[in-house]
Amino acid sequence: MSENKTVIAIVDDHPVVIEGLKALLKTNVNIGHTISFSKGADFIAFLKENHVDIVLLDIMLPDANGLDLCKEIKNIRPDTIVLGLSNQAERSIILQMMQNGASGYLLKNASAEELVYCIKEVQQGGVAFSEEVMEIMTKPTRNELRGLPSITKREKK
Repeated sequence: MSENKTVIAIVDDHPVVIEGLKALLKTNVNIGHTISFSKGADFIAFLKENHVDIVLLDIMLPDANGLDLCKEIKNIRPDTIVLGLSNQAERSIILQMMQNGASGYLLKNASAEELVYCIKEVQQGGVAFSEEVMEIMTKPTRNELRGLPSITKREKK
């Protein structure tokens, strides 16, 4: 395997998702090796012994929470890039994933072009979100829309 080829790990418990991602990534010339795991524990054991450039990490796994797994991956291998890839579209989950060290987040309904673009973006040191995630992150929350907070008792005095 040539040094400039990227090793990508897919951690997802759905075989169809794994096979689809592998097929998609095979067409990208910069990808040297794609490996997959359906359990977080299996991936962590592999990561302790092997180098992985990028992890496409699902949030919901049968044996692990992807949010915690992201933090563990970054503790074991700080240079490994984590991209969240999930159906979970809640802003709080996306934010928590980023706080735990992820370099980006995509929803599973992202296009092939978005996925490849996001991978290239994080390889260059950027942060990447799929279009829908970007919309979620840039929309104000209900609290932000309520306007100014009410005056506290102390402020009234």
